[in-house]
Amino acid sequence: MGVTRTDLFSDSQNAIAMVAKALAHPARVAIIEHLLREEACINGDLVQELGLAQATISQHLRELKDIGIIQGTIDGTRRCYCINAERWADIQGQFNALFDQYHPSGSGTCC
Repeated sequence: MGVTRTDLFSDSQNAIAMVAKALAHPARVAIIEHLLREEACINGDLVQELGLAQATISQHLRELKDIGIIQGTIDGTRRCYCINAERWADIQGQFNALFDQYHPSGSGTCC
């Protein structure tokens, strides 16, 4: 697959696509759901919670951290992750703006 031509699309379209790509793996969705449910910093229990290898969890955490959905702190060898509330609200706004563009006509069918 070739390089994506991001220059053809708006900043908003690129931002939504970047988040959607990060959310496109069920393990990442499960990590986010766990963090939302716990409403606290989480560290080693993700391995037990999801049943995936530590290296796999670390890769998924890195992807989520790279787009800012989660944030973490490091204390020696211990890492602690939680939802980045500000970024979460920003992402929610981006997707709401996209979904709010749909205004179906009274018939409910278009094709």
